[in-house]
Amino acid sequence: MPYFDHSATTPLHPNVEKIMGEVSRLNFGNPSSIYSSGRKSKSIIESTRRIIAEAIGAHNNEIFFTGSGTESNNMVLWSLISGEKKHVITSAIEHPAILKVIDSLASFNIESSILSVDSNGRVNPADLKSAIKPNTGLISIMAVNNEVGTIQPIEELTQISREEKIPFHSDTVQAFGKMPLSVKDLGAEYLSFSAHKFYGPKGVGFLYKKKGAELNPLIIGGGQENSFRAGTENISGIAGLGEAVRLISEKLNNRINHLSELESFFISKMNNQFPNAIYNGHPKYHVPGVISISFPGHSSDVVLAKLDRKGIELSSGSACGSGIVKPSMVLKEMGISDKQNLSTLRISFGRSNTKEEIEILITELNRIING
Repeated sequence: MPYFDHSATTPLHPNVEKIMGEVSRLNFGNPSSIYSSGRKSKSIIESTRRIIAEAIGAHNNEIFFTGSGTESNNMVLWSLISGEKKHVITSAIEHPAILKVIDSLASFNIESSILSVDSNGRVNPADLKSAIKPNTGLISIMAVNNEVGTIQPIEELTQISREEKIPFHSDTVQAFGKMPLSVKDLGAEYLSFSAHKFYGPKGVGFLYKKKGAELNPLIIGGGQENSFRAGTENISGIAGLGEAVRLISEKLNNRINHLSELESFFISKMNNQFPNAIYNGHPKYHVPGVISISFPGHSSDVVLAKLDRKGIELSSGSACGSGIVKPSMVLKEMGISDKQNLSTLRISFGRSNTKEEIEILITELNRIING
């Protein structure tokens, strides 16, 4: 079954699955215990923390395990309640784990400014500068959009935040594994990640918090994760996360090249057979392997249903909004009409996809669109 929805989730890498199974069988000890099995579990956690830190150029004590990218985002945003400055800036095309939280924060007297994006889905740094107020306590802009793959000018944005001495957070869930990431280059105080987006397990993620940056716990109880995230740790999940990060670090260039090759192959074939198709997103600043494409006059939900009957899986936008037939908020904010919006597919390739699978996809699309 050809699967082309890796931006929604990725299958477990076989190495990750193997390590998780071994840890589940052999390392059941509570990592907070002082006896041997507990110490072994604790060692797995700290080994993974070290692997992650090395992968993104951070220090070990700047990495905190969470249950997801959503939780990591929430930790940062809800910390605004305890801060002196009660204004947050974000973009109009953020994940619901940012925008819905900001809506909820309004009842706690947290103000917000939502930056618009251009027709390619990018924030204008000048707009950020104009939106800053004396009481701005946080800026949160995603690194890569989950629907169109557009890369934001994060380094320019964090330069502004540093000049204004405002903490910067970036949801980097869609960036890891598709582009090089270095905390030094990005310049943000907080970065959110989710394992299942790069061939790790669901239900585990991590937050990078720069040393000295403020953060309040969402989950209170024991002293796990330096008291930032209480609860007995998911040892097998963390071990799987560590292996997924290790594989990304070792094979990042190969994976980027593979995705780029698949994307080029797909587009070259599509241009010959679908001259009226429209590509959404930035033509230059985008991660490889994420394609938003519109087929005017063809409802995306109908196209998806027909593809599904042929065993081909992809989406019409964010997986978090799947099952709801309505225009994508991201495309809408990019100025795309509802008519085009509702005829748009998102295709996101992964490590195991092949050109042969792409040929199958194009053949079926040809039957549906041109048949």
